Amino acid sequence: MTDHLTIAPAGFADAGEILTVQRAAYVTEAQHYRDPFLPPLAETLDEILAVLAGPATVLVARAGHRLVGSVRALVDDAGTAHVGRLAVAPDQQGRGVGARLLAEVEAACAGRASRFALFTGAASERNLRLYRRHGYEIVGHRPDANGISLAVLEKRLVSPAGSDA
Repeated sequence: MTDHLTIAPAGFADAGEILTVQRAAYVTEAQHYRDPFLPPLAETLDEILAVLAGPATVLVARAGHRLVGSVRALVDDAGTAHVGRLAVAPDQQGRGVGARLLAEVEAACAGRASRFALFTGAASERNLRLYRRHGYEIVGHRPDANGISLAVLEKRLVSPAGSDA
């Protein structure tokens, strides 16, 4: 169902739509964990603008002219791309948008990263299935600031010769 979908780098003009989609997407998580203060729900427009101005790679998915998803990644000095805020509009979830965004952000960072890291709620089975399908493995658990158990996942890139990149 992602045939009509385009993925592109986000611009400053996308900030408001990113905020709207992110909040809509994370409401279900907040209800699941009974925590209305999940960081993606508390992030402000100014904070999103700051991310867009910084070194992070931020991508958006559009169905026609409508922004239906976003994701960001920041590659650190050790070559780890920290993927975050993968968000898809609720009415577009389950259609491959998240998978496309994840693949595209990985491709955008691949030349600079040897490993990808992300986290999600430990009880967020749908999210965990998506990440596992894309080669991520749970490497640990940790609580967030409010005590919610998070699953920490990683994916290592392998060089064509079969050794770690």
